[in-house]
Amino acid sequence: MLSILINAYACSPGMGSEPGMAWNWCVNLAKHCELHIITEGEFREQIEAALKTLPQGKNMHFYYNPVSDEIRKMCWNQGDWRFYKYYKAWQWKTYEMAKDICRNTHIDILHQLNMIGFREPGYLWKIEGIPFVWGPVDAKEKFPTAYLKGAGIKTELFMRLKNFLTGIQLRHSKRVRQAVQRASVVISASSNSQDTFKKYFQTASPLLNETGCYVHEHPFAEKTYKESLDVLWVGKMDFRKQLGLAMRSVAKTGNPNIKLHIVGGGNSAPYQALAQTLCLTKQCEWHGAVSHDEVQRLMQESDLFLFTSVAEGTPHVVLEAIGNNLPVLCFNTCGQGDTVNEKVGYKIRLTNPKQSVNDFTEALNRFEKNRDLLKGMSSNCKDRQKELSWDSKAQQMIGLYKRILQK
Repeated sequence: MLSILINAYACSPGMGSEPGMAWNWCVNLAKHCELHIITEGEFREQIEAALKTLPQGKNMHFYYNPVSDEIRKMCWNQGDWRFYKYYKAWQWKTYEMAKDICRNTHIDILHQLNMIGFREPGYLWKIEGIPFVWGPVDAKEKFPTAYLKGAGIKTELFMRLKNFLTGIQLRHSKRVRQAVQRASVVISASSNSQDTFKKYFQTASPLLNETGCYVHEHPFAEKTYKESLDVLWVGKMDFRKQLGLAMRSVAKTGNPNIKLHIVGGGNSAPYQALAQTLCLTKQCEWHGAVSHDEVQRLMQESDLFLFTSVAEGTPHVVLEAIGNNLPVLCFNTCGQGDTVNEKVGYKIRLTNPKQSVNDFTEALNRFEKNRDLLKGMSSNCKDRQKELSWDSKAQQMIGLYKRILQK
């Protein structure tokens, strides 16, 4: 059985985002190999409890490198750049812990798993004599600034500065370049990331989105008889998610049968005001921040998932939609662009907000008039679930490990 040392800063059962992503990778990889996992200590209690319930728990050995509550707050406050100073120090201590593990335990592969951002590759690559894997890595070159309209001057300046700094880091970060050069393989979290690694590092990077789904046995609901087209939108109400664009698209259809169900936390007041301006109030249902189970219920009752975000990794909510046999309408970018194919949804190009409204409007009208098209896509979701499943992704990762060792 292969022995893998994994660096996963954020790892926890029962969560989404980075902690849930790392946990799902580890749980599924542990079915095939022995794991030595170094993680931060915030979720130690949950991890230890979950391990007792898993048959493969005996193959998962956790080592904890905790930080202070103050640093944890910085981590959860996305956009707090102070965190990177402490995160870099955490990576160095993790590297020292990893060296001790390697001295006392046979390790076949070193794997820098998460966080998935390219800016911090850690230091596992400095350990000599053991193959190093990095990824999946999110290395998008820039935020599409055409979609910053209405975000506010402070946000616009921040995003433009971030784009500028991203370019500098991709060109000049010595440690990122060293990690790429040392890696036996760098795995891209999206096609955008593949393009970035090719452009800046002249390296071919296999595509393996960082998150997967579980295959469900949901019954297929018969929805073709419905008069309304129930369109579900889920996300935090910030400019990246582009709720305003979704609302303008529904309004432009001029079709009162299209109902927009809006789920998510944040300040909804500007969007509710926009609904009044667009004469869309009767077509919008505001669900607010609801439980995970409630989101699943809404997905099973809806006809189409409208995902308008322009900046993501691989959004787990899109995989959940497919897991609930719900066709997806989204941009052809980030992880959703790789996850959604023509069998389970429809994608439009990133252009500009005006053109995007036109493109989404056209798609919404087509789906409203052709319910059989949606029914076919819903049926196709079962096969796509298997292709995107955690089991399939773990098998692909094991395949990469074995090919590296064979070389």
